Amino acid sequence: MNQLRRFFKYIKDYSKYVDFSLMITYIVLCMMGLVMIYSASMVGGPRGMLSGTGPVSSTHFYKRQLFAIILSFGIVFFMTYFMHINIIKNKRVQQSSIIGVLILLIATMLFGTEVNGSKSWLNTGIMMIQPAEFLKIVTIIYLAYIYDKKKNLNHFSWDLFAPIMLIGFCSGLVLLQPDMGSTLLIFMIIISILLYSGIAFGTMIKTSAVIFGVACLALVFNFVTTGNLLSPHQVARFEVLKNPFKEESGIGYHLSNSLMAIGNGGLFGRGLGNGIMKLGYLPEPHTDFIFAVIAEELGLTGVVVIISLLFFIVYKGFMYAALATSMFYRLICIGVASYIGIQTFINLGGVVGLIPLTGVPLPFLSYGGSSMLSLSIAVGLLLMASKHVKQERLNR
Repeated sequence: MNQLRRFFKYIKDYSKYVDFSLMITYIVLCMMGLVMIYSASMVGGPRGMLSGTGPVSSTHFYKRQLFAIILSFGIVFFMTYFMHINIIKNKRVQQSSIIGVLILLIATMLFGTEVNGSKSWLNTGIMMIQPAEFLKIVTIIYLAYIYDKKKNLNHFSWDLFAPIMLIGFCSGLVLLQPDMGSTLLIFMIIISILLYSGIAFGTMIKTSAVIFGVACLALVFNFVTTGNLLSPHQVARFEVLKNPFKEESGIGYHLSNSLMAIGNGGLFGRGLGNGIMKLGYLPEPHTDFIFAVIAEELGLTGVVVIISLLFFIVYKGFMYAALATSMFYRLICIGVASYIGIQTFINLGGVVGLIPLTGVPLPFLSYGGSSMLSLSIAVGLLLMASKHVKQERLNR
């Protein structure tokens, strides 16, 4: 009993450093996502219309996501109250993280499961995992660790370039799956961290040029091995942006149905569970196109609420980056804000036809255990960094 009292006293005393507005926003988004996943899959699941499975129960995807959310909540709680951020700065932890994700990516190439033409999933026997999701987290913590140690980043040097080459190699394995969306996101996270690391503008331009050159080499490698710079499927995704309704039953099928679902929603939507386009018209309504389901069922009002909540988390990341005195905390906050913000833009941009569809999930709302765990770890990192920023400010 005394131990239990001490535990709750510790939680109470430590809570003054916790940003509960950030934590509550994260929880609300996860709960909204869980509800929308059930709505999006309750008909398509039993009919076997959703990829990766045959006919399943109406609660199949709901239960799996619920398990991932419960596990994620436990991770975020542990990271917030019991994990010191200096653990992440440990050299062995850093080495283990980068080696671990590299092994997972190689294993995925050799033994991975192919879904929708992409060999991105690894069956562990317990659950299917997507190593590319965890590479996003490793990218953030590894670059923050390296660039915090290297104080002089004003000159283009091996110290600046080597970490990018290592992450670039891992990203190349993701590109070969192929997963263009995740690869693009990882490179944009790298650029965001570099922009905030304090390096000179000229050095930043040179580094960006090298990153662009590596991306071009990857495309050339793809051309040599396949005969195409981009696959016909990827080329079609660019072409459809001109007029998705021109070939509504062909290459424009996905985007045109997404736009119709969004248009059907109006101001307040058709009502939760009453969407029509999820009934075999929208591909992957529980994952890639869950935003279209949200727009149709909850309308513009629901869309504004969800985008505002996602923006709030991104805003918190930039706010704590501005307040942090430590370069490490600053780059962690920037990395997390960039991760969530850019991934949101890529998903929404694809669903509404601003950019080509990439298959990148909508943060906290799309179905996917690996994505939920990765994003939750990112939120946990942000809560840890914000906790230390608050402690510094209160102890001044």
